[in-house]
Amino acid sequence: MPKTSVATPPLLRRVNASKLLGVLSSQGVMTGTGLIEATGLTRATVHAVCNDLIGMGWVVELDPVRDDTTVGRPSRRFEFNSDAGYVLGIDVGAGKTTVVVANLRGETVAKAGRSFAAVKEPADRTELVEEAVADAMKAADVTDDQVIAAGVGVAAPVDRGGNILADDEFWRRFDAGLTARLSKAHGWPALLENDANLAVLGEHWRGQGQGVDDLIVLLAGERFGSGLMDSGRLLHGSRGGAGEMVYLKLVEGVGDTHGIARMARERAAAAIADPSVETVLRELAGSEPVTAELVFAAAAQGDRAAADVLEIVGQRTARVIATLGILFNPELVVIGGAVAEAATALLPKIEDLLTTFTSTPPRVAVSSLGDTIVSVGAVRHALNYVEQNALDLTLTARRF
Repeated sequence: MPKTSVATPPLLRRVNASKLLGVLSSQGVMTGTGLIEATGLTRATVHAVCNDLIGMGWVVELDPVRDDTTVGRPSRRFEFNSDAGYVLGIDVGAGKTTVVVANLRGETVAKAGRSFAAVKEPADRTELVEEAVADAMKAADVTDDQVIAAGVGVAAPVDRGGNILADDEFWRRFDAGLTARLSKAHGWPALLENDANLAVLGEHWRGQGQGVDDLIVLLAGERFGSGLMDSGRLLHGSRGGAGEMVYLKLVEGVGDTHGIARMARERAAAAIADPSVETVLRELAGSEPVTAELVFAAAAQGDRAAADVLEIVGQRTARVIATLGILFNPELVVIGGAVAEAATALLPKIEDLLTTFTSTPPRVAVSSLGDTIVSVGAVRHALNYVEQNALDLTLTARRF
């Protein structure tokens, strides 16, 4: 017989606390009546759980508001204690790391980063991440005992238990015991997750995907990667491989996982190397290697060679989005990462082609979060942990 979960009183208390914190952390001051309407919980449950959360420091009760129209006892008023602690959002990318310190409403307090340009070994990458963490915490004037949790994003598949699938040489670069080292050194849990999964959490929370529960974020910089959300639930797969794009090697007209930035750069470099091709890219690049940003800039100036490059990149990206649309049928696909803003120029081509590739084309948008999309999602990941485990956590930064 399949096992069924039993809603025990401790479990219900935990679920109700998480639900109330989720509402309070996204709102301002709320009355007991407002919380009842927002959560669907009974008045007795709302007040009992709020009393628990007040005693633990998660919630502050404000003085009641009285006026001439008040009849009977005025409503109790509650406010989330956003200064009760802090979380970190850590993006460990292929080229750099970014660390964000945020309060419990997810508002950024400080930010720091390090480049991986000179990194050769995974251990060196870990050292730079730790330096960025120290810089960000110092800038925020936050100590380890004030940090409740950190979300950490890496460009490799991560299963539900926080383990990296290291079957690929590129993925193995990130398997350096980073989270265990951070937790041991600082005393707070470091929660590992795939960068594209964090991107979809961030987009759903603060980006174009707000209110959209069937959502895909396509990270499209150097390599394609996708985070998948179905009915508001993040998809991992059995080993964390859901959303991995290796299958693109089998797709006609795509053939590899190279992202928009890499494709634009490599095709533009080939055009510059051909003396028969007239293009302003040579002047724009000068003695430096051509970049994707220069390709988009040249195309905006009417350069034919750059426009031809983006035509091919747009066709290829449309095929990638079409396969995701066919497999997962999302309402919206958001193009994210450092190239997102420039990729707006590709949208007309992508949208035109999608209707020829699938009968259920998704809407397509570009992220407004830019290169912070993963660190924003990492903050959200840490906040989810806080809300789900609030009754087990001890706060040191309490405001009364």
